[in-house]
Amino acid sequence: MGEIDDAIERADREAFTREPPKTLKGQISYLLQQFGSAKAVAQEIGVTADSVNRYRRGARKHARADIAAKIDDAVRQRWQPLVRKRRQRQAATTGGVTVETRARFGYTAPVGTTDDGRFRRLTVHLPPAYAQRLFDARETGAGDQEMRKIIAEGFKDAYFQDSGIRAMGLSDVAINDIDYLDLDY
Repeated sequence: MGEIDDAIERADREAFTREPPKTLKGQISYLLQQFGSAKAVAQEIGVTADSVNRYRRGARKHARADIAAKIDDAVRQRWQPLVRKRRQRQAATTGGVTVETRARFGYTAPVGTTDDGRFRRLTVHLPPAYAQRLFDARETGAGDQEMRKIIAEGFKDAYFQDSGIRAMGLSDVAINDIDYLDLDY
């Protein structure tokens, strides 16, 4: 997973209407519903099927810290998929997406202007079309670089060119050296 994929996942998790199960037994029960078998859950979290069954029965009350983190992450990745899809659909059709980042932005500009990249902290609301492209790219398994290009293009249109009002000679914007990136929709 890349930085942008992680940011989408964090934004999705903010949409939860109910908290995911907190107990080990509850988490394992949920994963068993999702995967259908102890063997499949075991493969996902990196333990044996017998361990999964012990967690489910309550014979083991606590998992090792690394396994507990994998279990929690597996549950959160699959929790409330309809709520996630509804929020993404809303962002892609009417709401758009807000990107907050601190990164090095560089761009290609006409001769005589500076195109040296520099760090900027920006919070920019991108129109729904960019949200749709971003979600579609993630759905098709696009890499972090491709998703960066979508966000950079949105920044070019919405921020640097101010929706066609200024900097019309600006042709390409690149995002490099991301300190942090958060999405909200």
